[in-house]
Amino acid sequence: MNEISTYKNQLTEIISRYRDNVDFLAIRVEYSEETNIILRGNKIDTLSEGIASGGQVRACYRGGWGFATFNELSTLNQRVEEAVAAARLVGDEKTQLAPIESVQTDCQLPLTGTDPRQIPLAQKKALCDHYNAILCSLSNQITTTSVSYKDSSQKIFLATSEGTLIKQSWADLEMRFSATARSGETLQTGRETIGSRRGYEDLIGLEQQIQGAAQRALNALVLPPVKGNNYTVVVDPVLTGLFVHEAFGHLSEADMLYDNPELLELMSMGRRFGPEILQIFDGAAPQGHRGSYFYDDEGVPATKTQLIHNGILVGRLHSRETAGKLNERPTGNARCLNYHYPPLVRMTNTWIERGETPVEDLFTDIQEGIYAKNWLGGMTNGEMFTFSAGEAWMIRNGKLAEPVRDVTLSGNVFKTLGNIEAIGDDFYWDESGGCGKGGQSGLAVGCGGPSLRIKEVMVGGEAV
Repeated sequence: MNEISTYKNQLTEIISRYRDNVDFLAIRVEYSEETNIILRGNKIDTLSEGIASGGQVRACYRGGWGFATFNELSTLNQRVEEAVAAARLVGDEKTQLAPIESVQTDCQLPLTGTDPRQIPLAQKKALCDHYNAILCSLSNQITTTSVSYKDSSQKIFLATSEGTLIKQSWADLEMRFSATARSGETLQTGRETIGSRRGYEDLIGLEQQIQGAAQRALNALVLPPVKGNNYTVVVDPVLTGLFVHEAFGHLSEADMLYDNPELLELMSMGRRFGPEILQIFDGAAPQGHRGSYFYDDEGVPATKTQLIHNGILVGRLHSRETAGKLNERPTGNARCLNYHYPPLVRMTNTWIERGETPVEDLFTDIQEGIYAKNWLGGMTNGEMFTFSAGEAWMIRNGKLAEPVRDVTLSGNVFKTLGNIEAIGDDFYWDESGGCGKGGQSGLAVGCGGPSLRIKEVMVGGEAV
């Protein structure tokens, strides 16, 4: 199945056979190659190369969906029958799919560097060993290290009952690093993640970032913990990207809204969420990022969708079904991790637009505040969020002062957006994201933004 286009005639013939039994039918066939390497300390946890092939069938009848997967094309007729039967069994309403134009195309996201499939496994393993040695060599206080490498190449063919025929392919790379330092009972961890859809060269020459991760863990052992309080906080572009993705982006996914009247009311169009300087976007159309593609997994063209315009909610992210049910246009945000899963409404590349305030001016007039940089971890629960900063400093009298540790930022996303006081004129794309939703974890996304100044942020730490 490594040349999916050879199955075009077979797929279209099967679809034509069952088209009259359902309102919509789609067949996805997929071929993928993947390398995984995980080192824990000096031991190999995982070292593998794999090839997978298979596909999925999605059928919709009177608003009900049937889904089936397969690994052999010889079983495709049976899987289609199962999906159609399931859809007809559960469908009892009305199929509402926003209309799109059918398309027939062959497209590939271009690599600007070396395809990872051209690099021998031994060379990839040697790169992991090299980076792990850097983590381990910095100090005997580094007690635990982890290095992971993953590359994957996917080739997908999508055929639908509406006449869409799309072949699309891409390659994705990611490395993750962590080092934990110990002093007595105190443990501190530094992390770094690198992702790319451009080429293997993006994973070479990372010595400085990796050493920085280990050094952050060591430095934090002797830093004083922050005093918990409400502060004016300046966050760097990496934390901005994490915030806009985790705290706001998921609330913009329309499948979270249309069957939740309270949340839909909360996320009502035209509602003000932030100052006029605030602009938020999501889209796969901007090229070169990990969330970029030409068509989503329903065959909808990639777009650039503005979610917040001048502080006001003006858009949300859609599949064809959510767009149909809410009478809005599809945005090309239906994505699945692989053929084992049906597409869900997912973010692609999500960002806050750069502002006009010089970064150094963000600190002006802050008598006592926090500068938070990079990320260590975090979680969201609806409109509430908690993020841990990788590094942090006190701000005193408008200037950076002493570094502190154990800085967690938490609050309500809507209140926090409204408390943005200034947006920096810098910008950074963080390509390290792997998004999780509905059991589909590790979907490649991009996050971006400028530095932000936000008032009244709850910062956790030692009691005042």
